[in-house]
Amino acid sequence: VQLQASGGGLVQPGGSLRLSCAASETTFSINNMGWYRQTPGKKRELVATTTRSSSTVYLESVKGRFTISRGNIINTVYLQMNNLKPEDTAVYYCYGSHSGNTTWGQGTQVTVSS
Repeated sequence: VQLQASGGGLVQPGGSLRLSCAASETTFSINNMGWYRQTPGKKRELVATTTRSSSTVYLESVKGRFTISRGNIINTVYLQMNNLKPEDTAVYYCYGSHSGNTTWGQGTQVTVSS
């Protein structure tokens, strides 16, 4: 399985971005999909995750600002990020986890700066 992420960029504080991630696997629905982020010198942290049944978990600091959702196309996941803050600046990685196996997409840079 390969994951392809897109949608990062440079945005001013208070702005919005939408990240997208699509998996090459389309014969079965991946159990968990979501997003981590990482900044230099820090551990990768979970930002948001969603299951096949669309239950969600969010990092406390993004609750109310970020929304994760599954797409209509199988094994796609989106992260709508609103009211972005400079501390949201990071490389964002999508992932898919199924039956004990986890696959990572390439990172996409999100920079929040005026």
